[in-house]
Amino acid sequence: MLTPGRHYVNTAVRVAVNFQDDDRVDVDPATVTFKLFSPVGTTTSYVYNTDAALKKSSVGDYYIDVTPDQSGRWHYRWESTGTNTVIAIEGSFVVQRSPFYEDTQDAYR
Repeated sequence: MLTPGRHYVNTAVRVAVNFQDDDRVDVDPATVTFKLFSPVGTTTSYVYNTDAALKKSSVGDYYIDVTPDQSGRWHYRWESTGTNTVIAIEGSFVVQRSPFYEDTQDAYR
């Protein structure tokens, strides 16, 4: 069983978003893009209807399961376009250092 709120190297992390218009009604934007920024500065982008990893669960609700390959703080950004739906939402999560996947010689002394 995983510890709630903790993320580990090579374990999937689900990142979800909900898009709403000014009246707080769920809407599907014209485009939805997800950007993931790794601890070493690499950015990967995913676009809905282009990349199979980016999925829609219901009107306005999208998610992606990412599998971080290293520890550290990962940043993400959701972007959307369309009438009354131009939105950017950012966040981050921390992946714990793992002695199974990384050199942790100094991390646990």
